[in-house]
Amino acid sequence: MPIEPVHTEEIYLAGGCLWGVQEFIRHLPGVIETEAGRANGTSQTIRGEYDGYAECVRAVFDPNQLTICRFLEYLFEIIDPYSINQQGPDIGEKYRTGIYSHSVKHLLEAKTWIESREDSDRIALEVLPLTNYLRSDDEHQDRLTRDPNDQCHIPRSTLYKYKS
Repeated sequence: MPIEPVHTEEIYLAGGCLWGVQEFIRHLPGVIETEAGRANGTSQTIRGEYDGYAECVRAVFDPNQLTICRFLEYLFEIIDPYSINQQGPDIGEKYRTGIYSHSVKHLLEAKTWIESREDSDRIALEVLPLTNYLRSDDEHQDRLTRDPNDQCHIPRSTLYKYKS
């Protein structure tokens, strides 16, 4: 009997320095694949300046195992949702927080979840359509998997909380 292919979806999550965000997200239940990159900038190259990009992680996931609302709950474990252009010691526009997608459904679910919170007026998380995405260089892919002693703004106890 043939195996049914798993239906997957993609979401792009920004939570400060992408090394820790990718390492955290890769271990979440329902996440199939991650990739470090940059979202919603203006250039077509990763060389030079960031040109408005947010460091992000592209996550391919099984929507039967992981909802957008649950993704946000996980993301809020590793970010300061009130901070603008800063996470931990990392400061600058590229370290802003956000959720980006080609799916209007994803964006509506994210906005509804944020609006349902008592602190919604203080939340600085961008919820925007993905307009541009560039994959980061190989040196940034799976960085903390390859070198777990590299610096990270996410505490180690949180970083590996969902690692099986």
